[in-house]
Amino acid sequence: MFKPYGCVSQFRPKPRKNKNLLGDFYSFPEDTMAIGRLDLDSEGLLLLTTDGMVSYKVRDKSVEKEYYVQVDGIITDEAIKKMKNGLEIVLKGDKYMTLPCKARKIEGEPTLPSRGRNIRKSKHGPTSWASITVCEGKFRQVRKMTAAAGFPTLRLVRVRIGNIHLGNLLPGEVITLDNLDEALTC
Repeated sequence: MFKPYGCVSQFRPKPRKNKNLLGDFYSFPEDTMAIGRLDLDSEGLLLLTTDGMVSYKVRDKSVEKEYYVQVDGIITDEAIKKMKNGLEIVLKGDKYMTLPCKARKIEGEPTLPSRGRNIRKSKHGPTSWASITVCEGKFRQVRKMTAAAGFPTLRLVRVRIGNIHLGNLLPGEVITLDNLDEALTC
């Protein structure tokens, strides 16, 4: 599924929350669960399953997750190098050193659907894009990594999990995959 911006990666509402949920976009089987959730402000590829073992496999550190990240400012080679080597972020009040990852600048703007809401006006300064591929998935990790490198995230889109790519999916669209085990290997 292409999880849209502003959608919660869950199926049941919490009391007093009036947010879009995954079930608002498609009629999923009753026991469907999101694998590797995306927060409210993030968008992109979200795998859904009714099989707990598939969920376990996707969360394994051997499966890469790639994100396109629009950041505040023109990202530098130094910031990319910091993220590649691993850097210190804060998780639940504790310092955490991220594992080394793949990171690179993206020249221009990647081909993605519009978010439906402006990121910000150009008078507030330039923005740039980077690709960050991690094998771990800590809470808001990629956002914290870009901020720790000096470039806060403005937009975050997951574009790949293993060999499964977002492709031409549009926000809210769902497709069914066969043979997920082969698609997860990198």
